[in-house]
Amino acid sequence: MIRLDDTDRAFLRALAEDATLSAGALGRRFGLSQPAAWRRVKRLHDEGVIRGRRLDLDHEALGFGVTVFLGVKLAAKGRVSLEDFERAVRAIPEVQLVHHVLGLYDYRLRVVARDLADFERILRRRIMTLPGAGEVEANVLLSEERRPGPI
Repeated sequence: MIRLDDTDRAFLRALAEDATLSAGALGRRFGLSQPAAWRRVKRLHDEGVIRGRRLDLDHEALGFGVTVFLGVKLAAKGRVSLEDFERAVRAIPEVQLVHHVLGLYDYRLRVVARDLADFERILRRRIMTLPGAGEVEANVLLSEERRPGPI
């Protein structure tokens, strides 16, 4: 585990809010020169603390008004490999996240759809036909609130 000081944590909080901040902007905000800020950010990248930058899209604005969290239990009879299931589920463009979890279900999926009829089509034609797919539980997202992480 990498040691983080207060400035590292402040950088991470700022970048979590706006990943486009330049080293110069970070330096000005936290009282460092641009090269010193750049070295800190580079170290955080090199150490694996920062794994990349992501674009946060508004799904509703793009026509995807429904988000569903699925719990998927693999069928015991087929003895399908986890890799086969994961490879197949990653090929479904509407599946945003795939989490292999411990608990009642083997996987938790985040799925986006245009509407409930579109979600039903995705569920019937894509999710339920996955290799090894057994029991499925769906939870439709009503609202979402982002909470800052532990940094």
